Amino acid sequence: QVQLVESGGGLAQAGGSLRLSCAASGRTFGSYAMGWFRQAPGKEREFVSAINWSGGSTAYADSVKGRFTISRDNAKNTVYLEMATLKLEDTAVYYCAKDRFATRLGVTQRVQDYDYWGQGTQVTVSS
Repeated sequence: QVQLVESGGGLAQAGGSLRLSCAASGRTFGSYAMGWFRQAPGKEREFVSAINWSGGSTAYADSVKGRFTISRDNAKNTVYLEMATLKLEDTAVYYCAKDRFATRLGVTQRVQDYDYWGQGTQVTVSS
């Protein structure tokens, strides 16, 4: 079993920044890609960003490219999402998730390719 716990969400003004963290349990964290997704009220869960097991490959949704940065620290079993220049439309519950396949060469953006999810952390951007 893997447990993922997100933190760092909260209220930010448009144009501001937040840093999300996702702490994972287990000794195999460093073997799996990790992803960040978000879900706004009334909308489907959508891909935000992902990073492969080594940190050498990343991907971003077009809506956050250039504003968000994903990173990981395998020694701390933690993945991060630095969010800058926040927009009102970034308001959502943000979830981290673990890829179901170890040592995938790249990253995947598909929800169904992730098998463990955190409980989510709310990010609210105000004007």
